[in-house]
Amino acid sequence: MDPYTKENYAALPELLLPWYRQNRRDLPWRRDREPYHVWVSEIMLQQTRVEAVIGYYNRFLQVLPDIRALAEADPEQLHKLWEGLGYYSRVRNLQKAAQQVMADHGGIFPNTHAAIRELAGVGPYTAGAIASICFELPKAAVDGNVLRILSRIMADERPIDKQSTKDAMAAALEEIYPIGSCGDFTQALMELGATVCTPRGPKCEACPARAVCRAYAQGRAGEFPVKSPKKDKRIEQKTVLILDCGGEIALCKRPDTGLLAGLWELPNVPGHLEAEAAMAEAARMGAEPDRPDWMVERSHIFTHIRWEMRAWRILCTRKAPELVWAGPEELREKYALPTAFRQFFDIGAEK
Repeated sequence: MDPYTKENYAALPELLLPWYRQNRRDLPWRRDREPYHVWVSEIMLQQTRVEAVIGYYNRFLQVLPDIRALAEADPEQLHKLWEGLGYYSRVRNLQKAAQQVMADHGGIFPNTHAAIRELAGVGPYTAGAIASICFELPKAAVDGNVLRILSRIMADERPIDKQSTKDAMAAALEEIYPIGSCGDFTQALMELGATVCTPRGPKCEACPARAVCRAYAQGRAGEFPVKSPKKDKRIEQKTVLILDCGGEIALCKRPDTGLLAGLWELPNVPGHLEAEAAMAEAARMGAEPDRPDWMVERSHIFTHIRWEMRAWRILCTRKAPELVWAGPEELREKYALPTAFRQFFDIGAEK
């Protein structure tokens, strides 16, 4: 690291801490430094906007106020609390980690970085966030926001999706973490990336770090961060069967491993079927289809896959015994359905 870059890193605490303390948003998980609260919020905030998380966070803590409650919660209840947040492996790992804390730490959240890192679903970023915010340990929490900030300040052209880049930036940050203000420094970086040094249209004139920002000085803020070329998403075609018998809708469970593992779904088969073939599939599943009601096509994007879905609503005169049938209230209150499938209920309400 060249001396100029070292100076830029070293200047960050003095520049960011006063700004953060004056400008930080009032978010529910910042009102204390209880590890359980910070941990739940950090897991929810992965791949999800702050505005979307607040309501989920408040409801989650109201139902599951502590680690023991989470460890002992019914998995179906967990999925329902998480419904709509996506990336459901997060909540399954959250419960596994709570069970680890109960079994290995007597229900007390561990206070060392190494022990936090051993919890299910806790990666380097989450471990650094909890360690610094809750326990004032000089451990960096390097996510997309922080990588973007640092790549701009240093005009660093290394791709931020490379693990070597993440590791190097985390190590450089940890050298300058301000003892006694580690938690505030972590959150200052988060806040800067979320509100000022944003992906598009960064507010450079309002940035407390602009005096040491190389990209700002060079007029190149929009060129950073650099990322490796994206791979094309794999496209999968599916026919979704919305089987309706007397107002109850058929559900089934996905396998225990893989995408959306263990969640409820609408029955579906590969490929795009026409009405006659969709009716035949309903019969093969054990239902007695009467007639197709409507068809609609929608898509849903996951990290590496794009589902192109054709959904047929089929009215049935007999229920398939091997499927679970749920009425409107149960669909609202009991069964957690991923957004990929729940979107078809909104369409149905419009028909």
